[in-house]
Amino acid sequence: MELYSGYINKLIEELSSLPGIGNKSAQRLAFHLINQPEERVRRLADTLVDARSKVRYCSDCFTLTDRDTCPICANANRDHKTIMVVENPRDLAAYEKTGKYEGVYHVLHGAISPMLGIGPGDIKLKELIARLQKDVDEVIIATNSSLEGETTAMYISKLIKPTGIRVTRIASGVPVGGDLENIDEVTLLRALDGRKDL
Repeated sequence: MELYSGYINKLIEELSSLPGIGNKSAQRLAFHLINQPEERVRRLADTLVDARSKVRYCSDCFTLTDRDTCPICANANRDHKTIMVVENPRDLAAYEKTGKYEGVYHVLHGAISPMLGIGPGDIKLKELIARLQKDVDEVIIATNSSLEGETTAMYISKLIKPTGIRVTRIASGVPVGGDLENIDEVTLLRALDGRKDL
C-alpha cells in the first residue's frame, strides 16, 4: 500500500538514491523541501542543474571545477614541483582542510582493481605521466590504504622511478581499509609528514 501520493513517493525515491541517504532521511528531506517556498526549491533545482552542466575536470589536476583550471592549480603561490596523487576529489578536499600542504594535486578518479575490471587505462594515469614532463621534484602517492590503493601506489611508483623523480607514499596512521575523506586532519598531517620514499 502506498503511504503517500505519486509525486511525494517519486521525490522520496529520488532522494533515497543519493549516497548516504536512507528512506527515513529521504522522507525528512522530501517533507522539508515541500514545505519550503517555491522560489527556494527552484533555486536549489537550478543550482543542481547548473552544477551538473557546468562542472568539469581541471585541465591540469583533473579535480572538479567550473573553470578550465581549478583554483589550486591556478595559484602561483603553490609548489607546482610537488604533486600529491589522490583517488578522488574528496581526498583532495580532506588534505586541503589541513591547511598545511602547499603543493598541487593529481586526481586519478579511481584505483586499479583487477577484481572490478579497473585497469591503469581506466584512471587518469597517462595524464599524470604527461604532467611529469614538466619540472617536477616529487610525487606523493596518497591513495587509500586498501588493497586497490596499495596496488595503484606500487604501479605508479614503478612507472615514475625510472624518471628520477622522487616518489613518496603517505605514512601509516591512515588505517588499512580507511578512506581518506573520513580521517581527521591530525592523522592526515602525520601521514603526510611521515611519508617515505618508494
